[in-house]
Amino acid sequence: MSQTERPADPDVSVDLGRIRPAAEQVLRELAAAGRLKAGQLVVIGTSTSEVLGRHIGTSGTEEVAAHLFAAVEAVRGEIGFYPAYQCCEHLNRALVVERAAMREYRLEEVAVIPVPRAGGSMASYAYKKLPDACVVESIQAHAGIDIGGTLIGMHLKPVAVPVRPTIRLIGEASVQMAYTRPKLIGGARAVYATTTEELKLHPDQTGVPGADSCS
Repeated sequence: MSQTERPADPDVSVDLGRIRPAAEQVLRELAAAGRLKAGQLVVIGTSTSEVLGRHIGTSGTEEVAAHLFAAVEAVRGEIGFYPAYQCCEHLNRALVVERAAMREYRLEEVAVIPVPRAGGSMASYAYKKLPDACVVESIQAHAGIDIGGTLIGMHLKPVAVPVRPTIRLIGEASVQMAYTRPKLIGGARAVYATTTEELKLHPDQTGVPGADSCS
């Protein structure tokens, strides 16, 4: 633990060994719901203080961050998405990403090194562990997970679709997550369903042209 970190509260009992499997499970649920693909961006917002049952920004620890990072890397290895770790408000919620993601999405790099007291323990740990890490000002992610109420909405593409996780808490921190979809455009005759499964859910969206069709 670095000198800038605060130790976990000994009065709060959190089984650190359960953090990684819980995080892996909800990430897989998010990936399945959002049909995440290789190369897409997933924003990770985490308060390690909240995981330990403390107020956000008061008791961050990279020990918790290490468990969460391992979970993200495990699921990332299966899918191939780019994780983007959100910093705290001291760094304007900038994000730690791999330089490859920055180049692919033409993101704006900013000059700062996240540390636990300015950036947060999760972002600080990710900056040290991600290969060729850098910090970018903002992104428009395809999906995201918020562990501990860090508010990741500013970094999600429109339109965000909430996903209810089967595990509602990681440690003592609440879990919210969402994937995104393209905006639906058009009027009553517009077709949105592209698969048989979707047509069953939306039988009115068949797009059968009528006499007043546009063509």
